[in-house]
Amino acid sequence: MSFLEDLQALVELQSPSEDLVACRSVITLAGEIAVARTGVPAKIFDENGRPIFWWGAEQPSIVILTHLDTVWPIDSFLPLWQVSQDGEQISGPGIFDMKTGFLQALYAIAAIPSAASKIALIATTDEELGSQTSRDLIKRVSSSADAVLVTEASLNGKVKVGRKGTSMYQITVTGRAAHAGLEPEKGINASTEIAAIVAALTGLENSEHGTTVVPTTMRSGTTTNTVPALATLDIDSRSFTMAEMERVESALRSWKPINPEAQITVTGGINRPPLELTSTASLYATFESVAKSLGLPEVGSASVGGASDGNFAAAAGAQVLDGLGAVGDGAHAPHEYILTSTIQPRIALLTAFIKELM
Repeated sequence: MSFLEDLQALVELQSPSEDLVACRSVITLAGEIAVARTGVPAKIFDENGRPIFWWGAEQPSIVILTHLDTVWPIDSFLPLWQVSQDGEQISGPGIFDMKTGFLQALYAIAAIPSAASKIALIATTDEELGSQTSRDLIKRVSSSADAVLVTEASLNGKVKVGRKGTSMYQITVTGRAAHAGLEPEKGINASTEIAAIVAALTGLENSEHGTTVVPTTMRSGTTTNTVPALATLDIDSRSFTMAEMERVESALRSWKPINPEAQITVTGGINRPPLELTSTASLYATFESVAKSLGLPEVGSASVGGASDGNFAAAAGAQVLDGLGAVGDGAHAPHEYILTSTIQPRIALLTAFIKELM
């Protein structure tokens, strides 16, 4: 079978993160493709109840991180849930984020005879959910590796040398109910308190470090004639530096209510630490050197707002390079696609890069 046939099989076996049966199926298929292309079986096992694909060394010096779960519920991509081609573009759910990246990594290591002794290719199935079940495994294997390569999708061909860290919080305000018409003064209005918090959040942002603090979902009150006794607010906060993330967390946890009788509870916290430039500079320089030796133009680099498992690898102390996967567009969008002309050049570049690191 060809690369595109393997890719079609992987993409059309839909694997939304929440569907554990589907995730097990795609990991099984990945194992079948791996042994067919490399001659070396992959290990398939559960980590905290979710399936993991692991090919290669048990204590690798080079780790390649991928994931095979997607954001698309079964058949939600209709009528395009099947792989379709329009000129150079091939579309399908998860094809860009990131089943192509997994397969490019597999084909790269298949071209390296001694790969299984030094390299581990790992595919998880909960990345789109925040890697709650796989993060400890990722940190553990990354902490002793010389290099961690993440074949997430590129940014217009550029590799990713920086990623924001992510934090998710929920603020709950507990007030006191009262009749909104007869005696509102006896109540403690949770809506008023939560609105004040929303209005103040922009003051925590910092454009210099890309720090955002975004109120998302909000719920308050029970009936139209009752002073709300309970309100909740969800917050998505991101930054390129850990110091900024800790500053925002400290500010949220020390928030004081306007009415001293109201109670504020903050849950959640830092989900993924940032991938900072100090963790990627060395590998990026080597990558560009390899590209130049192959006669290729400068690949380029970018820092992006979205997080990946590379964030966890960097937090474990590893040298990381991200965005080594597909060239295309439309992650998490209906027009998701890859460019076919870039597949083989990216595999060749990744292969040469891995050989240089070995």
